[in-house]
Amino acid sequence: MPFIAPSIPVPAADMAAAAAAHQNQLTKPPGSLGQLEDVAIWLAARQARVLPLPMAAAIAVFAGDHGVTAQGVAAFPSSVTAEMVRNFARGGAAINVLARTHGARLTIVNVGVASELETLDGVTNARVRAGTADFTQAPAMSRAEAIAAIEVGRAQARADMAAGANLLIAGEMGIGNTTATAALLAAFTGTTAADWVGAGAGVNAAGIERKRAVIDQALARAAANSPADVIDWLAEVGGLEIAAMAGYYLEGAAQGVPVLIDGFITTAAAIATVRIAPAARDWMLASHCSAERAHARALEELGLKPLLALGLRLGEGTGAAIALPVIASAIALHTEMATFAAAGVQGPV
Repeated sequence: MPFIAPSIPVPAADMAAAAAAHQNQLTKPPGSLGQLEDVAIWLAARQARVLPLPMAAAIAVFAGDHGVTAQGVAAFPSSVTAEMVRNFARGGAAINVLARTHGARLTIVNVGVASELETLDGVTNARVRAGTADFTQAPAMSRAEAIAAIEVGRAQARADMAAGANLLIAGEMGIGNTTATAALLAAFTGTTAADWVGAGAGVNAAGIERKRAVIDQALARAAANSPADVIDWLAEVGGLEIAAMAGYYLEGAAQGVPVLIDGFITTAAAIATVRIAPAARDWMLASHCSAERAHARALEELGLKPLLALGLRLGEGTGAAIALPVIASAIALHTEMATFAAAGVQGPV
């Protein structure tokens, strides 16, 4: 089944130049606000405005189960995925707290939870299938299912943008998803599991070795099927929530709306997005570098510099949500500080 990537607009380079010139007229030494200046200029180019508008963020948490947990790769039982979706619906998870604190729209999307879930407030049922298969034994899903999951993400991005979002954040929930993430990153980069496997939600040293062996076994099985592209690899060793996040990022970029990348798993989804549509990378901003061992390397694959490094490893979109006040500060400083001329202050000589 073919997948046709949407066209991606080009950020407004002239607005970036004008915003940089504006920064140099503000009452401060040039460059003294560091990355905050870079963020403001970056957003000016994406909004095509010298003075960017404040952020109206939307967070979509995609949930899906992973059959590979049958191989003992996770620190928690797979039933926790459904339990956490219920916790999201009750407003009790970290991402609920952060979304409330920072005024972000929050939606939970069931794209592949294995258990049958009752109707829950704030949870969109878009389940493609009841979790993935154990990808050591068979493809995680079919190519058609991978594309369907991508389309779930694209539809959610459209819904969030229609509700007024001008910044998109994807989060994830899925026991076993760091195993799928490491497998995808190894496949995308032609490396081995050892380059990407970490502790995830807290497996011990023996668990890490088990994850490496499981991933290498899965990659060997998948390679025999000669995957032709990124979507084939998502089908072979990916996750439904990872594919959905790739679709979410893809649609945001296609509509010219920036996306704020969260942690290790979402970065793998971002890499998949860029492999599908390279220009989508111009619409991505990295919120933080997590404590997951290979996250820094994954960000390097994207060529992104994170705003924060707080030792986080929760997922759910929490790192991106925590970065929202930093972005708000960058915009406020850029748009509200006086210029040297307006303040009657002598500029640099």
